[in-house]
Amino acid sequence: MNRPAQIEAPRTDWTEAEAQIIYDLPLPDLMFRAQQVHRQHFDPAEVETATLLSIKTGGCPEDCGYCSQSAHWKTGVKATKLMEVQRVLAEARRAKAGGATRFCMGAAWRSPKDRDMDTVCAMIAGVKALGLETCVTLGMLTPPQVDRLAEAGLDYYNHNIDTSRDFYPEIITTRTMDDRLETLAHVRAGGINVCCGGIVGMGETVADRISMLVTLATLERHPESVPLNMWNEIEGAPVMGKARPADAIAFVRLVALARILMPQSVVRLSAGRDAMSDEMQAMCFLAGANSIFTGDVLLTTGNPGRDRDAALLARLGMRAARLPAPPAEPALTSCDGADPRSPGRCRPRRAG
Repeated sequence: MNRPAQIEAPRTDWTEAEAQIIYDLPLPDLMFRAQQVHRQHFDPAEVETATLLSIKTGGCPEDCGYCSQSAHWKTGVKATKLMEVQRVLAEARRAKAGGATRFCMGAAWRSPKDRDMDTVCAMIAGVKALGLETCVTLGMLTPPQVDRLAEAGLDYYNHNIDTSRDFYPEIITTRTMDDRLETLAHVRAGGINVCCGGIVGMGETVADRISMLVTLATLERHPESVPLNMWNEIEGAPVMGKARPADAIAFVRLVALARILMPQSVVRLSAGRDAMSDEMQAMCFLAGANSIFTGDVLLTTGNPGRDRDAALLARLGMRAARLPAPPAEPALTSCDGADPRSPGRCRPRRAG
C-alpha cells in the first residue's frame, strides 16, 4: 500500500457545523472522501478482529437506560461475581485460536474496587503473555488505578461517551458526561491507549450522533479506537420506549464521518452487527470501518459467529489483521568465557 511520505497531524478543531456539511454530502462523494482518508492511514483490505468477554456481569449501580446490566432495570440478566483468572485466560486462548488479535474484558461496575484490582491486573498480565493486545472496561478510574493497569501491561482502556452532551441526561443520571471525560483524561495521562465511541438508535437525533463524534474528534488526542454500536432491543431497559433504530445508510454515513474526522483511529463495528446485512457491513468497510468484534456474544448481546465473519471477509477479498511477529532473539555466536552459573560450560556471546 502506498502511503504519503509525510502525513499531517489530525485536526482537533472540528465544529459541528463542519461535520454536518460532511455528513450531508451526496453519498458517492462522502464515501470517496472517506476512502481517500482511510487509504492514507490503513490497508483498506485489512480488518482488525477483537473478542469481548464479560468478566463480571450485571448488578451495576449505574442507571444507563440502554443497558441490560443495570441493577435498576428488570432485564433478566443475573449478577455474577468476578471471574477467576484461569477461566479468563482459557477464553483468551480460545479467542486467539479463533484469530482475534485483541482481547477485551468488561466488568459491570461504576468503578472498580481496589480489592478487585489485583485480579484484573493478573488477567491483563496473563492475556498479554499470550501475545494478545489487552483492553478492559471497568467504569470510572482514579489516577492510581490507571497506574496499576499500566504497570500490568494494559494496551487499551474502553470508556464510551455513548451519545451527545445534550442527549446524555436523557439516558443516564447517575454520572455525567464530564465524569466520563475525566476518566478518559486519567487514562491518557497514564499512557494507556483510549478506546471510546458511542451508541446510535436510542432516540437521539442525527445532530446528536454528529455531536458525539465531534466531542471525540476535538479531544486533545483522538481515541486510538472508536467503537460504533447499534443499540440492541433489550426488554426492560427504558430506552425501549424511545428507541428509533438508525437506518443502514444513516449508519454508513456516520462511519464515514468518523473516518474523516479521526483519520488515524481504528473505527470498530461493535454491538448490533448481528442485525446488519452483509451488504451493510461491506458498505461500512468501504466507509472506513476497519475493526470488528468476533465471537458469538458481546457481553450480554448476540454477535455474528466467527464462521460468518470469515465467509464475509473471504467474499469481499478482505482479510483479518495479524499481530506483528515478536522480535527475534539475538543469534548466538561464539563462546564468551566460562558460564559462572554452570562451571565447565561456555557462556554464549550474542551477536551485536
